[in-house]
Amino acid sequence: MIATTSRTTRAHGAPDGLAVEWLGTVPYTAALELQARCVQERRAGAPDRLLLLEHPHVITLGTSARSDHVLLDERERALVGIELHVTGRGGDVTYHGPGQLVGYPILDLRPDRCDLHRYVRDIEEALIRALSDLDVAAQRRAGLTGVWTQRGKIAAIGVRVSSGWITSHGFALNVSTDLRFFDAIVPCGIRGAAVTSVAQMLDREVDAALVRERVSHRFGQVFDRSVRTRTNTSRKT
Repeated sequence: MIATTSRTTRAHGAPDGLAVEWLGTVPYTAALELQARCVQERRAGAPDRLLLLEHPHVITLGTSARSDHVLLDERERALVGIELHVTGRGGDVTYHGPGQLVGYPILDLRPDRCDLHRYVRDIEEALIRALSDLDVAAQRRAGLTGVWTQRGKIAAIGVRVSSGWITSHGFALNVSTDLRFFDAIVPCGIRGAAVTSVAQMLDREVDAALVRERVSHRFGQVFDRSVRTRTNTSRKT
């Protein structure tokens, strides 16, 4: 467990810290409800949070999603146990499932980070640095959102910023994901684009707790927040 104390106080009464919570496996609808509560709490002065979790098999459709990017019909999805949800984040079609690290930052971007493009680039930067710590070379691709390797896309990003510049939704990093489930979609609407995972890139099993620690550390570093982490499975619903 990482434990640090807050350095200063940010605008709107919240400490200059990042409360990182590992929630385990959380159904997608429960995570939506949790994010909504956390956004309201952040607006009321609670600290910035980074919610880390996994989802059961689910396909999510962002605000620019096309229905033909979902390649399985309702019956086929039921056979393999994949739910489908329309959501309020940006982006196209994404798959979430076991072995994937999903991160939902609940941040107040005021006063000096009120720039959506910068926010997405900063998430990419945090993931690129964390992957480098794990000996995975990753980078951006011009004109595309997310994090990429020579073997394909390793992290997807789809965010939402509500009134008052409070963020929700976020990123999905393939750690030990069964990549065959991506055959159910056109990932992020890019036909023919390969996907990969940390385990595939390293050709070995991966310590999921280490990945979470590195992502948390680098996220705090990029966003200039002191990190406090805890496991909190009681907040799943």
